[in-house]
Amino acid sequence: MKRGPALVLEDISFEVKRGEMIGLIGPNGGGKTTLLQTMLGLIKPSAGRVLLLGCPAEKLGPAREKIGYIPQSRSYDRRFPLSAEDVVTTGCYSPRTLLRSLKKEEKEAVREMLAAVGALHLAGRPFGDLSGGEQQRVLLARALVRRPELLLLDEPSTGLDLAVQQLFLERLRQLQQGYGMTVLFVSHDILSLAGLADRLLCINRTMHIHGEPQQVLHSPALQKAYRCTYDLLEMAAASEEELPHG
Repeated sequence: MKRGPALVLEDISFEVKRGEMIGLIGPNGGGKTTLLQTMLGLIKPSAGRVLLLGCPAEKLGPAREKIGYIPQSRSYDRRFPLSAEDVVTTGCYSPRTLLRSLKKEEKEAVREMLAAVGALHLAGRPFGDLSGGEQQRVLLARALVRRPELLLLDEPSTGLDLAVQQLFLERLRQLQQGYGMTVLFVSHDILSLAGLADRLLCINRTMHIHGEPQQVLHSPALQKAYRCTYDLLEMAAASEEELPHG
């Protein structure tokens, strides 16, 4: 995988089973966002291939509507003119449906997903006025409004305090199990993610290790991926009994 003359990713190979929740970890600049963008067909790989839902990533077509996506957190101007409900409603549209009116069942789905993420009471509030945690719940509802089979999340809880991050992860896991979705979640909160994910994938330009969370946390390959003394390894070993289980 290249961006310009620079090689960003190489020797990345993995398969995600339907219904799994996969945690994607690795240091900053290791290529995690590039990998997600490649999976979405936004970047074409210079070698190899990417299949999503049985389709080449660059030729998803209508299958793209079965994929939900939350990009990295962004700050929003408080003058942002849409309400929380309006933001979720935009998730109902695609290039094929942009000019048509919203169907009754789609309007119902917007309210249902706001309720599912615990944000129905925010429906009429200006999105720009919401707290970071509230905005992320609304964006999760937006990503879920078409009941995707696959959900890709790129550090959606970054910038939230630890308690709000944990609540976000727990709610996501409940929704993932309730709707039977496949989830690929990028996060730096490795210990929390390890307690919820079925498997962890660790990349830094290349694949360093993938497997069950405890296997990854205790692997020397994790320290190698971060290329520094990784204190969380000792924390994980000391608190293995205390880790939550999904």
